[in-house]
Amino acid sequence: MSDFKLRPWTLADLDSLVKHADNFNIARNMADVFPHPYTYEKGRAFLEMVTQGRPPNILAIEVEGEAVGGIGIHPQQDIYRKNAEIGYWLGQPFWGKGIMTEAIRQMVDYGFANRDITRIYARPFGYNIGSQRALEKAGFVLETKLEKTFYKNGEYQDELIYAVRRPA
Repeated sequence: MSDFKLRPWTLADLDSLVKHADNFNIARNMADVFPHPYTYEKGRAFLEMVTQGRPPNILAIEVEGEAVGGIGIHPQQDIYRKNAEIGYWLGQPFWGKGIMTEAIRQMVDYGFANRDITRIYARPFGYNIGSQRALEKAGFVLETKLEKTFYKNGEYQDELIYAVRRPA
C-alpha cells in the first residue's frame, strides 16, 4: 500500500485537484455533481465550499505532498439523521494500491468519532467492481442491489448499497 494521509483541503490544492479530477474514468463513477470536464472554475467553487466545514466533512487524500483524491462523510437529515453517506474518488494513477480501502477505514473512524451517527453507507455503481472491493475490504456489507436506478451518461445503471454500523 502506498503512503497517504487524509487532511483538510486548502485553496492551494487547486492545481492538483484539477489535474487528478479531470478524468472521464473518475467522473463516470460519480454523481453528476462531480463535473466533467473538471475545470479550474469548478475546482475553485469546490474548494471554497469544502474549506468552510468545522470539522470538515470532506477531506483530501494526499500522496507525496499532493492532493490526489477526496473522501467525504455526508450526514443525512430527518428520519435518516443517524446515517451518513460516504463518497470518494482517487486519481487514476493511484488505483489498485490499497489507498482507497485504507482511506475508507480511516474516514469511517473519523465519521463515527465526529458525528452522532450509527450507520455509514455507500452507493457504488453496479459495474464499479474496484469500489465494491474497497468497501468490502473496509468492512462494509452489501445491503441491497437496486436495478437500473442510476441514470448516467445516457444509460441506466444498477445501484448497490453497502453499509457499516457503529461498533457496539
